Amino acid sequence: MGLESSARGGEARFAAYVEAIRSALGHADRVAPFRSYCAGLLLPGDRKSVEPMAARVQPGRAQAAHQSLHHFVAKSDWSDEAVLAAVSAHVLPVIEGRGPIRALIVDDTGMPKKGKHSVGVARQYCGQLGKQDNCEAAVSLSAANDHASLPLAYRLYLPQEWADDSDRRAGAGVPDDVVFQTKPQIALDQLGAALAAGIDAEFVLADAGYGNDTDLRDGITDLGLPYAVGIQSSTSLWPPGVEPLPPKPWSGRGRPTSAIRRNAAHQPVSAKQLALGLPKKAWRRVTWREGTNARLTSRFAAVRVRPAHRDYERSTPRPEGMVPDRVAGRATRADEVLSVHAARQHQPACAGQRHQAALADRAGLSGPQAGTRAGSL
Repeated sequence: MGLESSARGGEARFAAYVEAIRSALGHADRVAPFRSYCAGLLLPGDRKSVEPMAARVQPGRAQAAHQSLHHFVAKSDWSDEAVLAAVSAHVLPVIEGRGPIRALIVDDTGMPKKGKHSVGVARQYCGQLGKQDNCEAAVSLSAANDHASLPLAYRLYLPQEWADDSDRRAGAGVPDDVVFQTKPQIALDQLGAALAAGIDAEFVLADAGYGNDTDLRDGITDLGLPYAVGIQSSTSLWPPGVEPLPPKPWSGRGRPTSAIRRNAAHQPVSAKQLALGLPKKAWRRVTWREGTNARLTSRFAAVRVRPAHRDYERSTPRPEGMVPDRVAGRATRADEVLSVHAARQHQPACAGQRHQAALADRAGLSGPQAGTRAGSL
């Protein structure tokens, strides 16, 4: 009885989920294949491509189901952004019912490929494989609290070699308005769109693949959000109490200069140099979670510094932020470090149910779908 009740409850929640998103699909004929596609993703099975999913969802008419799913995925004109917005409007209130959104998480996903015709496929770093290989990559943004996380945005990365190749673009059907952007640039656009949709968070998280990009860190600051991101140990910093030299005084001739300066005797240091020069008492051993074989533990020291990357092109120094340097293993080895910047706090434009209207507008929802809170997941 209990198992039957649980199964019926799960089916009801799944039906409500599909119903909440159907208006974002643009046409009623897409609802059935969308339902089958979602069911195929949830059902057991290692392969999540269209053909094996069709055989699992409708084993009695696998060929017809395969054609229907393939047309929905490859040919139907529906907006992935609208669908993700509809998912957010339905699911985010449930997550917020367990606590406010604490973080917006920037990440990417690598999808290994064998051929060369899939959109954006190139030899690049693939997280699934842990090395550079032939793959596609997609940049994602997720909202998370202590209870759950939810993807808000997901965009395929188009490498420069693809963006500049008109024949490849035409053969793969890449829209003309899709231009080359770096992964950090895509991430910054996603963060801006999330804030514009009224999604509030306490800070931004990212690994060193993104955190090492100075323009991204500056852009997050310009959005008014604090961040805690990984950086490489080679990142240049001004140590505590040190900042760039002021602009040269005007000599009375030519155009006055406004750029801040450095000289041979006044240079920034790398994060690794800074870490290795700290006294022993600056370090604290921190255990943050259980690993597969043991607790994950390392030594950390928090230092207030200024980012120095190309600041000679600026008229004012960047604001200070905290850099909790992480040193693992021997004291002579500095791994990736964490950069935390909280100089300017984000002032939420709206909170709780107030961002429902913005999400509903993006998703194309109306009436009861736009204002009701979803049931328990």
